[in-house]
Amino acid sequence: MLLKKSIKLFIIAVGINSLAYAQTNKNEPVKVAVDFSASIAPMKPLWAWFGYDEPNYTYMKDGKKLLTEIAAASPVPVFVRAHSLLVTGDGVAALKWGSTNAYTEDASGNPVYNWSIIDSIFDTYIKRGMKPLAQIGFMPEALSSKPVPYKHNWKPGDKYSDIFTGWAYPPKDYNKWTELVYQWVKHSVERYGKEEVESWYWELWNEPDSQYWRGTQQEFFKLYDYSADAVKRALPTAKIGGTDITGGAMKFQDAFIKHCLFETNYATGKTGSPLDILLFHAKGSPKLENGRVVMGIRSQLRNINDNLKVIAAYPQLKDLPIVIGESDPEGCAACGMATDPQNAYRNGTMYSSYTAASFARKYELAHLLKSNLIGAVTWAFEFENQPWFYGFRDLATNGVDKPVLNVFRMFGMMRGDLVKVDANRMCPLDSILASGIRGAHTDIGALASKDAKSAAVMVWNYHDADEKGSAEKVNIQLNGLPSKTIELKHYRIDDQHSNSYEVWKKMGSPVSPTAVQIKQLEKAGQLAMLEKPSILKTKNGTANLEILLPRQGVSFLHLSFK
Repeated sequence: MLLKKSIKLFIIAVGINSLAYAQTNKNEPVKVAVDFSASIAPMKPLWAWFGYDEPNYTYMKDGKKLLTEIAAASPVPVFVRAHSLLVTGDGVAALKWGSTNAYTEDASGNPVYNWSIIDSIFDTYIKRGMKPLAQIGFMPEALSSKPVPYKHNWKPGDKYSDIFTGWAYPPKDYNKWTELVYQWVKHSVERYGKEEVESWYWELWNEPDSQYWRGTQQEFFKLYDYSADAVKRALPTAKIGGTDITGGAMKFQDAFIKHCLFETNYATGKTGSPLDILLFHAKGSPKLENGRVVMGIRSQLRNINDNLKVIAAYPQLKDLPIVIGESDPEGCAACGMATDPQNAYRNGTMYSSYTAASFARKYELAHLLKSNLIGAVTWAFEFENQPWFYGFRDLATNGVDKPVLNVFRMFGMMRGDLVKVDANRMCPLDSILASGIRGAHTDIGALASKDAKSAAVMVWNYHDADEKGSAEKVNIQLNGLPSKTIELKHYRIDDQHSNSYEVWKKMGSPVSPTAVQIKQLEKAGQLAMLEKPSILKTKNGTANLEILLPRQGVSFLHLSFK
């Protein structure tokens, strides 16, 4: 009752702000006020989690390069989640496919374990200080209860359902499956050490409410019980959870929670099953309307809101870590804009501004629902040896960083606590949950943080409609600054800054850029300053700035003080 009452009061308060937002004159100055003395909560690095379908890209040339850059952007270890870590095959990467050949059987049906490819994947992470969000799946061919057909040959434009083959079925032998999981965890401890593996998370499967799991709900719970038991036998202090459901599968998640808390364990016969982390997915829904892309941020945030409410209904889970196992503007990373034109937002600044605006609301939802949200996995990586700027949902193309990666570089410079922000053009959460960010106004909002020696303000200009617009003046008041003299660095993502895509287009969109052009693109893909660093003078702990921020632009103010 107290939770429902607090949510109701919050919505009432936001409703008043919604009215003010709706009545704001477009010509009225945009105002952002930050109070660095008003801490809200520690700023958990929700953004420092990434994932992708194709695990074999991990140790390839551009995969290693991108992972190095992601790790370098973060002040904390980055968690990485990948599909298909137990799939049978030759380790050759393909779209929506990966394999490690970890489990096969000899002529007598005895298990044969081969960890070499999994080791290549996890070694790449560990060498960069990253942590596996180790996905237990999918089903090896020799264990699948329906193995034929097994490998698919999906390509963009094909039916998505073509990918669901023999790897998606339950095991024909749960004891052999359990032993496989046990041996994998045991091997990990032997290779990386107990303390290292204790810092990982293990999770079972992917979207078991969908065609990714060709069994029943109860069969999935059975698989979970056997898998969790195996993990804990190999390392009692290991952390495991589920379910990584699709965004709308709250009933499945609720049933899974009940099973883990109250029902009979299929593997042990006891009540309940280990649950150290809960995961779910949240996706937006862009559409093509009158020839332009219109994003669906509402859908993604509603997925988060609805799933956090399901979890919040269980007081036993009050402190349980929660991760959004995939958190993206839409569902299929390997579906390029040539075959799926609604995905044309991905190369440019729309993806950047969407990411800034949506992550700010993830923090807001977690705070509102008192959830222990610790991560939101951006399901985007890179696609090796594919056409330049094909429109995949990726962070880099052919080793060149795309604008969206620079938002994560900005997040990496935000430390300490989240602090209070008031912005007269920031769309209230209840309004976004109801209808997205539509109409005449763009969402000009901010997220701010402060620690002992620095502070930061991220400001974005976002709208669901993928259109360019003139820059707007944004008046920024910085309050509660602890020093009379502040070093200011102003970074920017827009058409002219931190944007390899626009540079590539100005080159004539070359199919095969020259070595000189690639160097230019690599430089353009880095986070760029709008202007040289400057000294900001404060008066009574306050300073004022005015910036011009174009539609789809993201500014980042980094403040350093003694």
